[in-house]
Amino acid sequence: MSRIGQRVVIGAGWVVAAVLAVLVGVIGIRLVGADLTTRADDAVSEAQVERKLAELTPSPLPSRSVATSPAVPVRDTGRSFTTRGGIVVAGCGGIVSMAPAQGFAVHEQRDREGEFRSVRDHHVRVRIRVTCAGGVPALAQD
Repeated sequence: MSRIGQRVVIGAGWVVAAVLAVLVGVIGIRLVGADLTTRADDAVSEAQVERKLAELTPSPLPSRSVATSPAVPVRDTGRSFTTRGGIVVAGCGGIVSMAPAQGFAVHEQRDREGEFRSVRDHHVRVRIRVTCAGGVPALAQD
């Protein structure tokens, strides 16, 4: 085969490959359900939108009568206290959680005592102690 014949075969191969690639792409797009030239012309009127929203809005629940039951003890979830070292959630049962402020870390947390310590200078400390008077938690700081 001559050089010119080889070039014609190679050129024809490229043309066939390009046509096949375009056809595969167009078929793939049509299978997905979108065409390159289509537009969404399905305009919805305001009345149709309101009707659809009315269908989606849940109806109000019927009122229920509350039956009286024996007193159930309420779990003390604690109160939030803000300190220089961070936030402490504590109840009469002790410390529930401690969240350090920026620049501090929780150094120690026990039942009724805790300590925030500076991350830069470990000598800067905020010590806390939980007390309880009349069922109301209070926080003492050192």
